[in-house]
Amino acid sequence: PLSPETMAELDAMLPPHWSHNNPVDILGDAGPERYAKAAEIVARDPQSDGLLVVLTPQAMTDPTATAEQLKPYAHSPGKPILASWMGGPEVAAGEAILQHAGIPNFAYPDDAARTFQYMWHYSENLRSLYETPTLPTDDHAPQRQHVEQLIQVARNAGRTILNEVESKQMLAAYGIPTVETRVATTENEAVLLAGQIGFPVVLKLYSQTITHKTDVGGVQLNLGTERAVRRAFNAITDAVRARAGIEHFQGVTVQPMVSTNGYELILGSSLDPQFGPVLLFGAGGQLVEVMRDRALALPPLNTTLARRLMEQTRMYTALKGVRGRAPVDLAALEQLIVRFSELVAEQPWIKEIDINPLLVSSEGMTALDARVILHDPDAALDKLPKLAIRPYPTQYVAPWTLKNGMPITIRPIRPEDEPLMVDFHETLSAQSVYLRYFRPLALDWRVTHERLTRICFNDYDREIALVADQRDPATGKHYILAVGRLSKDRDAHNGEFALLISDACQKQGLGTELLRRLLDVGRAEQLEQLVGYILPENQPMLAICRRLGFTITHDGQMLRAVKNLEKAS
Repeated sequence: PLSPETMAELDAMLPPHWSHNNPVDILGDAGPERYAKAAEIVARDPQSDGLLVVLTPQAMTDPTATAEQLKPYAHSPGKPILASWMGGPEVAAGEAILQHAGIPNFAYPDDAARTFQYMWHYSENLRSLYETPTLPTDDHAPQRQHVEQLIQVARNAGRTILNEVESKQMLAAYGIPTVETRVATTENEAVLLAGQIGFPVVLKLYSQTITHKTDVGGVQLNLGTERAVRRAFNAITDAVRARAGIEHFQGVTVQPMVSTNGYELILGSSLDPQFGPVLLFGAGGQLVEVMRDRALALPPLNTTLARRLMEQTRMYTALKGVRGRAPVDLAALEQLIVRFSELVAEQPWIKEIDINPLLVSSEGMTALDARVILHDPDAALDKLPKLAIRPYPTQYVAPWTLKNGMPITIRPIRPEDEPLMVDFHETLSAQSVYLRYFRPLALDWRVTHERLTRICFNDYDREIALVADQRDPATGKHYILAVGRLSKDRDAHNGEFALLISDACQKQGLGTELLRRLLDVGRAEQLEQLVGYILPENQPMLAICRRLGFTITHDGQMLRAVKNLEKAS
């Protein structure tokens, strides 16, 4: 809608019968001046994000002169102008003027509107990518070693399919809640376990070879008595024998019957020939292939990207609460999706994995069933598909202690660190800023979101910034005390480093340790040389470089510190 101020200005200059609405119809007798004046007024409207000027040749229309009048609006800051000069050869001269002025022209207005929408989606996608994610709400640390052991047991046995129990253990190791699952190999054992778990229960096929249990009649729900459990055990046995062969039957799993008063989702990953592992999120359950409400994303994800993934589905509207239902805890679901993406990113032997259904409600979320398929045991690790986006380099996370005894963690920077970087820059003196950036930089410029996103959102294939992270034991709040950055050159043979230490933490050995860690990173990344540029008056930085074996030479008004790196073993 047009603002009241814009409406008043248009009323003052347009004929009484103009549309009095958006779109602004300036009537068929409009000359070039009326077009230009209307465009000027509407472009100033704070509620508009762009302008589409449509012209059709009529008796009093001058397409060429009108195009000339629009040229000054070609570069309105933040507001693109698009044109649709309709009329073919009659408007060709005006089209040429618009094109030369940098105003895109389209034969039909709907093409222009579609293009504007593409532009909006592009800018919105960039903006959402660089939104600052929220920090994890807990300190859950994945049990990576346990997952690796599960995978190794299956590979040693020549299996590419994890059974349901192994699959759920894998999810639980990454903090994804699962339903209690026990294995029974006989009818009597199934009855015993059902009594221990408590009725009603669910029986599912336990198999080392079959993953889609429903397809072979391998699921029996809502069993409320011992007799029902016995019938279900025998029904699953007979169904598997008839449809697949009894050799595929290794027993059943016994699980509590979970209330389905929620939404069934699917969360999975499979391989794309170009992009490697790709995540899937959407409506789940038995009708997943019928509903086809799903969205894709590339791992690893942070909380912002997890939310964007959810927002692409129709199910997202229901998760926010509809028809009297309480909303799902979307923040918790974000964290769950992030953990799942970590599992996919950190375990390269996983070929396919899905949780279906993932039951979510206002009361919580639980993985009711899971399926994991591994790569062939004969495959070489270095030949497995790679992630399109390099995951967070956890191998560079390690504890350290300052000279004053304060324990810290030195780790790669994360997008979630943007608020901490704002606090960090507030601790820096003008001298420290000058020695790092070679010129004075105002605090309000250093902490802008646009600048900090470039610092915190690292493409770890191209640059790795290490931060010294201190956690206050009393409050649990984190603080960044220092930043050391390694940026690779274009051919990825050499790297450039830079350090910045909070004034309160200087002379604590932190600069030396950060640079030592950057040297280790450079070796691990197969770089040949690390280079840094230092002002001559920055004696502390020069002392650190000499201590670590750098060669110092003059490079104009700067000093150049260079160290050749031996290959990492």
